Amino acid sequence: MTHFTKLFLLFLCLFVSNECHNHGQLGLKWSGAVDTHKHDNSLIKKPPDVTKARKMKTEHLLKVEDHDFTMRPAFGGPAIPVGVDVQVESLDSISEVDMDFTMTLYLRHYWKDERLSFISSTNKSMTFDGRLVKKIWVPDVFFVHSKRSFIHDTTTDNIMLRVFPDGHVLYSLRVTVTAACNMDFSRFPLDSQTCSLELESYAYTDEDLMLYWKSGDESLSTDDRISLSQFLIQKFHTTSRLAFYSSTGWYNRLFINFTLRRHIFFFLLQTYFPATLMVMLSWVSFWIDWRAVPARVSLGITTVLTMSTIITGVNASMPRVSYIKAVDIYLWVSFVFVFLSVLEYAAVNYLSTVQDRRERKLREKVQSQSLPCTCGISQTRTMIMLDGTYSEADMNSLACFTEESLVPEEEQGDASQKAERMVVHLSVSSESTQTTTKKKKSLRTLNIIQNTHAIDKYSRMIFPGSYIFFNLIYWSVYC
Repeated sequence: MTHFTKLFLLFLCLFVSNECHNHGQLGLKWSGAVDTHKHDNSLIKKPPDVTKARKMKTEHLLKVEDHDFTMRPAFGGPAIPVGVDVQVESLDSISEVDMDFTMTLYLRHYWKDERLSFISSTNKSMTFDGRLVKKIWVPDVFFVHSKRSFIHDTTTDNIMLRVFPDGHVLYSLRVTVTAACNMDFSRFPLDSQTCSLELESYAYTDEDLMLYWKSGDESLSTDDRISLSQFLIQKFHTTSRLAFYSSTGWYNRLFINFTLRRHIFFFLLQTYFPATLMVMLSWVSFWIDWRAVPARVSLGITTVLTMSTIITGVNASMPRVSYIKAVDIYLWVSFVFVFLSVLEYAAVNYLSTVQDRRERKLREKVQSQSLPCTCGISQTRTMIMLDGTYSEADMNSLACFTEESLVPEEEQGDASQKAERMVVHLSVSSESTQTTTKKKKSLRTLNIIQNTHAIDKYSRMIFPGSYIFFNLIYWSVYC
């Protein structure tokens, strides 16, 4: 009885479990039917959006494989218009030595390619990365006069392609380009430079591709935080014109123009103020005694070498242009002033040496004479000049002696000596004053030159006055 009961319970359990399993499968079938019914109703109410279909490939959706994208849109027809707008992200550097600039920007192209149109009930665009760009046609825009350029690739290629259902395409990329800029340094560092970044189609002439600014001047936008250390960015603006090549034809060219004005304060501190101080330092030698040869020579050489160092340092950071810059005029004029101060001391030293040599000879001549010299005689005194075969130097030497200093005639022992000597009394009269007046005019300049103290005295006024006058003219012309 016990075994029979156990078998009965076992069969009962198996039966119940089997019924539960069948009931579960029926419930799943019923729910699946309900969901399928609901899904069918939703498809009837809302048509499927092929842009959101996961199983359809991009190539199939855009029909990339059905067209030849090596040819431009509307090949053989009118020129395809391609609009361009640019957003300048940064102006990285301006190089005077290489005469170029580096700029990072977002370059966007707009055109219509009906071969890329697709059906979409929501009229939403599709966005792709740079992998699709290699499979479709895109404008071949390049930067004219560019030295280096690259598309950023961190973390992936910074390229975006957006396709609209009607075939309109937006192609955007982030580029850093280094382009040439023809700079004029004739007013450096008080100059303003205008540089241009030029865009142009490489292969398609204006008969195949019409490149234009999409929104005129508003096609160019900049970041307000863009700044440079040496320049003030005054303005950005756009222009366009046709460029002609003799072998290929006419091309549309777009220009991004920007004007830069150089900050002068840096160059005032580094160039103009040191040069001015060196010129003023060279004037100190005018107040130093001319006998202090080591002091004045060392001061002159120091200022000359310092000016040479300043000129070399400025030219090292500039291109080797064949014209004179504004800073060159200032530095070289300052160098000339410093050099003239050295020459001024050389002239003073030479004239002083000549004057000392003459005074030494005069003292030796006076000491060799037996008669005492009484110089500084008044005009009414009578002088005695011995006539005969005397030289002019002997006559001048006798001009210093007074009448009383000579031996009187009564005391002469030999009468024959009286006949050989001829005593002439000269008084400074009107006849002598006429000849001396003519000589004064010619000797006035010579006296100034011979007076070394007068040379330093006049230099103290002439050098500063001339340099101030030069600065007034210089800054009024270039500022």
